[in-house]
Amino acid sequence: MTGITSSKFVTGAVAMAASLTLTKDSYLDDIRVHLSAAGGAGNLVIKLNSINGSAYDVVLYTQDMTSHTDFVYSPDPKEHFLKGDVIEVTWANASTRTYGVEFIYTEIKEVF
Repeated sequence: MTGITSSKFVTGAVAMAASLTLTKDSYLDDIRVHLSAAGGAGNLVIKLNSINGSAYDVVLYTQDMTSHTDFVYSPDPKEHFLKGDVIEVTWANASTRTYGVEFIYTEIKEVF
């Protein structure tokens, strides 16, 4: 059973280091990234920093941003994450583009 869908927004113009720390078990719906201009060299990386330790950290997706201004990561099926997991989005942003990152996720209701 799912619960409330929430969002977290991160904006900047330096190296991208956006993260979402989950306070409840959740499904990741989308990560949306917008750049002020085509990105420049380098890969945007979406990574799980697992609550269970570094042995369980995993790269979920990478995207070359050279010719992109918009990028949406929509896992299908939705991915389940645990309370305390951290989802990280990083990118070198050598061209200092202004960016916006939005995490959209749905918390899973506890059933007793």
